[in-house]
Amino acid sequence: MATKDKYKMTFDYHTHTTFSHGKGSIEDNVKAAIAAGLTGLAITDHGPGHLTYGVKRSDFPVMRTEIDRLKPLYPQLSIYLGVEANIISSGNYLDVTKAEFSDFDFVLGGYHYGIPHGYCVGNWLDAHHLAPGFYGKKLLIKNTDMTIKALYENDLKILTHPGDKGRFDIAAIAKACAETGTLMEISTWHAHLTTEEIKISAKTEAEFIVSSDAHTPDRVGSFMGGVDRALEAGLDVSRIVNIEEI
Repeated sequence: MATKDKYKMTFDYHTHTTFSHGKGSIEDNVKAAIAAGLTGLAITDHGPGHLTYGVKRSDFPVMRTEIDRLKPLYPQLSIYLGVEANIISSGNYLDVTKAEFSDFDFVLGGYHYGIPHGYCVGNWLDAHHLAPGFYGKKLLIKNTDMTIKALYENDLKILTHPGDKGRFDIAAIAKACAETGTLMEISTWHAHLTTEEIKISAKTEAEFIVSSDAHTPDRVGSFMGGVDRALEAGLDVSRIVNIEEI
């Protein structure tokens, strides 16, 4: 039986819109979520620290107003305003301040290129094999350290695509997620968590979430690739908070 015939996604808490570098409006994503049979949706555009496509801080209240407008029009769907904050190596280890957390229903955190104070140049060079053996061990330590500090310093709902775009100690990060109650994302857009990373993370008490990371409305509610990876890793699907067996 195909994954889509055996399982369903109940909510998708990682989607993007034109407020960062998505291709659809908030309402476009809402309509797509309803068409996909979801009961919950979060709009989580990229944090404001990204140099090319971060959401503008001045747009936070604009987005909130739009979501408040849409809620009574689509009562069958719970709509949340979030942000995918960027993990960095300074401050509170995110590009969203603790004071700004109150602007959102919840905050996601993830590592991306294009962020000052995030070892991006070193990670990019390492990933493209342009500095073999030079950055590896140091980056593993630095990347893991800032990620764990971001988890303990902030109340994050989801750690997005852990392991993507750098070297990370997934076992240590999974332990921190378990201790902080942060969901570990199995992305259907990125390759992480990989099957092997899921196996490592499953040895802790961490819980998981499958997300579409949709940058176009047609991908809202996408879950099959993430569930397939989880099943391949032997993860009990009951540990994925937004996936149900039909």
